[in-house]
Amino acid sequence: MKIENIEELKKIAKEIRKSIIQQVYEAKSGHPGGALSCADILTVLYFNQMNINENEPKDMLRDRFVLSKGHSVPALYACLAQRGFIKKEELKTFRKIDGKLQGHPDMNKVAGIDMSTGSLGQGLSVANGMALASKLNHDGYRVYCLLGDGEIEEGQAWEATMTASKYKLDNLCAILDYNHLQIDGTVEEVKGLENIEGKFKSFGFNTIVVDGHNIPSLIDAFNSAKMVKGKPSIIIAKTIKGKGVSFMENKPEWHGKAPNDEELEKAMKELE
Repeated sequence: MKIENIEELKKIAKEIRKSIIQQVYEAKSGHPGGALSCADILTVLYFNQMNINENEPKDMLRDRFVLSKGHSVPALYACLAQRGFIKKEELKTFRKIDGKLQGHPDMNKVAGIDMSTGSLGQGLSVANGMALASKLNHDGYRVYCLLGDGEIEEGQAWEATMTASKYKLDNLCAILDYNHLQIDGTVEEVKGLENIEGKFKSFGFNTIVVDGHNIPSLIDAFNSAKMVKGKPSIIIAKTIKGKGVSFMENKPEWHGKAPNDEELEKAMKELE
């Protein structure tokens, strides 16, 4: 499946956002802010870019995706349901004690998930291993890894960038969900990350800066990354935390908070 119609992709992104809100509401817990900010990124990956097949979720030649910021998993579950990896009815079991769809991705329980994540800072290291395996085995698949901007305050993230650069992992594309907010406030207040693009360039990455909510720009960025040889790429996607729901946008308190009945109704109306 490769959808090239931009309006259709926008409709899918809207459905992903509605699903995020519904999942977190029914669970009475979860992380809507960062899931909403990466909805357009995941829509482009899962419906336009990645070589994946819902009928063969373990195909050895499939592209891989690592959700390093694992708490944003409602967006991933919504994409997997929309693609047919899981049933849409299963989304109602999000964060339920006896359900498969836990608060962070579990590759042992959910079809279409390539890595169990949640401990922040570790995803790019895993993605490096996948990309290196692809090269050593001449499999040809690409690896995508979505990072949070608060997450890359972790030292391991920068060790992983050095590794990716050392091994010239040009089949690796990291994406930074650069929404400037984390659970304790702004990224700049918690531990400043000035000149993100310059930092990744200095670590040997090809860098691409885009509007993370502009679907045509995201498609162009991913296509551009595929053309780069000899170095890994990172797409620095400028996003808005809580994108699409006015009272959640740019509000750090919606990092990990479920809407009540009134907020659910308002959010759904806005997303329509």
